[in-house]
Amino acid sequence: MNAYSITILSAIVLRFIVDVIAQLLNLKTCRSEAPSSLEGIYKPDEYLTSQEYTRARTRLSLVTSSFDLVLIITFWFIGGFNYYDQLIRSWGFVPIVNGLFYFGILMLVYSLISLPFSIYATFVIEERFGFNKTTPRIFITDRIKTFMLSLIIGTPILTIVLALFEYAGSYAWVFCWTLVVLFSLGIQFVAPIWIMPLFNKFTPMEPSRLKESILHYADSVDFPISNVFVMDGSKRSSKSNAFFSGLGRNRRIVLLDTLIQKHSISELVAVMAHEVGHYKKKHILQGFVLGIIHTGIIFFLLSVFINSTGLYQGFYMDQPSIYSGLLFFGLLYTPLEMVLSIILQIISRKNELQADRFATETTDRPESLISALKKLSADNLSNLTPHPFYVFLNYSHPPLINRIKAIQQFRSQHP
Repeated sequence: MNAYSITILSAIVLRFIVDVIAQLLNLKTCRSEAPSSLEGIYKPDEYLTSQEYTRARTRLSLVTSSFDLVLIITFWFIGGFNYYDQLIRSWGFVPIVNGLFYFGILMLVYSLISLPFSIYATFVIEERFGFNKTTPRIFITDRIKTFMLSLIIGTPILTIVLALFEYAGSYAWVFCWTLVVLFSLGIQFVAPIWIMPLFNKFTPMEPSRLKESILHYADSVDFPISNVFVMDGSKRSSKSNAFFSGLGRNRRIVLLDTLIQKHSISELVAVMAHEVGHYKKKHILQGFVLGIIHTGIIFFLLSVFINSTGLYQGFYMDQPSIYSGLLFFGLLYTPLEMVLSIILQIISRKNELQADRFATETTDRPESLISALKKLSADNLSNLTPHPFYVFLNYSHPPLINRIKAIQQFRSQHP
């Protein structure tokens, strides 16, 4: 082992330990009764069900992460990366084609190895708690579509990245950064009309009081939209949600059909107002800019380490290659990625509170937003009392109790 292998091994083990500690602490917050400040969201038996749902998902997460850790360490220290690389090289292709096979086969094999965990999560845990609506046929076709999309979209991008780092010299990282940013921007425009409909049906909302209310609200806050779309989320799960997608003329407010079934018009308008708040507060733009910076950091650091002999020696490689260097750098990047992830989660939680405030201000009905958030939590069996450390590491949204307090506080200050 050298400095690189020690650093990488320490990083992935430390990340695993931190995640395990956070999940165990989160399990300790499970209680038999809901906190007094959140009474009424669940019936007593439903609250116990929500706690058991948290336990079941946590147990699966612990097993899955443990399996992944053992898998990668075992494959690493038996010389699997070098053996696999030599096998790919023996086929006689040029380095770039070798790289495509290297990643494509790895992705396929890992998908197959992890498939039992996905099956258990969907058809055992989600089924047990009444969420699963996914049929075996949909489950299989979803994975086939995902794999095919990865090939269709990922192959040209990976080919260009490999070629640039192979032949473009010291400025390869700048070209790659530019390419990926432009590609990401393009995806934002085309995903709502070309990619997302491959998995779900998006239907323009029929004329109704709900549609009139939503369009009236959108007009009142100068958010021009011609329609709202309903997604058939119920064909996979009974969970509810709403989201904003796309850019320019392709931007969409999407409500899941399960959300519409379970909420009143005023609650749905409040939910949509929250999504509009993200746009109006420039959270979408902020996320894109942060993504650009993040991508630039990755490619710059990649250019620094990809030609380091020690990186390949740390994985017992006989010969270095750009494609294996990409994989090894991804592991080396683990500690920085963890720190950046925590920072992005903090920003995201702050943005969610701002969007809540925007919805409260513009609808002038905080009780509707609070009611909607309570229903969403109950419908999705959310944990009402997550541990602060678990929230710090993993939550993109503040816990329900924090969101309700913030809305009530803002309303009391601006009656």
